[in-house]
Amino acid sequence: MHNKTLILATHNQGKISEFKELLSSFPVEIKSLKNFGPIPPVNEDGETFEENAYKKAHTTARILGFPVLADDSGLEVQALSGLPGVRSARYAGEEATDKENNLKLLEAMKGIADRKASFKCVITIAVPKGPALTYEEICEGEIIHKMKGSHGFGYDPIFYYPPLKKTFAQMSVEEKNRVSHRGKATAQLRNEFDKVLLWLEQRLTEEASSKGCVTPEF
Repeated sequence: MHNKTLILATHNQGKISEFKELLSSFPVEIKSLKNFGPIPPVNEDGETFEENAYKKAHTTARILGFPVLADDSGLEVQALSGLPGVRSARYAGEEATDKENNLKLLEAMKGIADRKASFKCVITIAVPKGPALTYEEICEGEIIHKMKGSHGFGYDPIFYYPPLKKTFAQMSVEEKNRVSHRGKATAQLRNEFDKVLLWLEQRLTEEASSKGCVTPEF
């Protein structure tokens, strides 16, 4: 069976690498937005991870004409009423770096004893006409007092996972993929991926039939 094309709706190299590793055993060619010319940015103005993941997946699928996988994920800190939440990537500003986001969060947590936090990931696979599949998972941990580790991205250096006694940034790729929010959500997807491929074939066939076109090879 030749590989099918599945687009990741992201420019984030960390996410691209993780998803390619997690789906490496399946007959899909993973591409990202880096493989295409400029497309209009998706305004991630949803109030939930679910809304943003669907909007990214559906909008990108409609523009490119391929099935698209998008995830929206972020960090929710209990003592900060769930912040940074859906604004995790933009917590310190629209063009904030990972380091700037981490430092702002550490500053907000100064003097706070309750360090409980959780990462949440919502994965959506959409086809151009709109139908989608959704998977979601969380990973619970706590915010440490200073950054530790050099791997990963985002808030990984300050998110401590007690069962392994490490921050995400101190873990190997394999360790992180076993326990992380994204790893667990993708595990759900992996367990059903043969069915997902059939679902994609069916949806794309229906879309092509409605247009009187030949079924596209995704």
